[in-house]
Amino acid sequence: MKNIFLVDTNFFIQAHRVSYPLDVVPSFWNKVKNLADNDKIISIDKVKNEIYRNEDDLKKWCQSNLKGDFWRDTSVVSNEYSNIASWAVKQRNRYTPNAINEFLDSQNADAFLIAYALADRDTRIVVTYEVPNKKKSIIKIPDVCKEFEIRYLNPIAMFRELNESF
Repeated sequence: MKNIFLVDTNFFIQAHRVSYPLDVVPSFWNKVKNLADNDKIISIDKVKNEIYRNEDDLKKWCQSNLKGDFWRDTSVVSNEYSNIASWAVKQRNRYTPNAINEFLDSQNADAFLIAYALADRDTRIVVTYEVPNKKKSIIKIPDVCKEFEIRYLNPIAMFRELNESF
């Protein structure tokens, strides 16, 4: 089975705003398009919604370069989402109520991204710039991935694993 890399919102936003601006590093964006076209990377509808909230060049790039099935439907992972939500609610001693509420907000992609990975954790790997943390004020993707034994990588590690350069 081949691995599928499931990219977080910050994969796009940090690349666009900080690391690989569209106008400065087009080779990065060509690589992203190529990986998406070949189904090596995918994302979810909730990530699309987070990106599309902004009327900017990143939204335009995504609309022009990512085919419709790049954005996977998270309604198919309601059971996995329920498991993650149950876990989050039980973390009252570890996280603040606000952190739990924010994580479970239906507009926030994180819990849905993890649920989508959980549905096929043998082949789906989460790709995020987030790193584990000990703060009580925010639930980070890597911390939840560890709890559910879901593999996660940062974008550079993903490119290395795919043996890709740009």
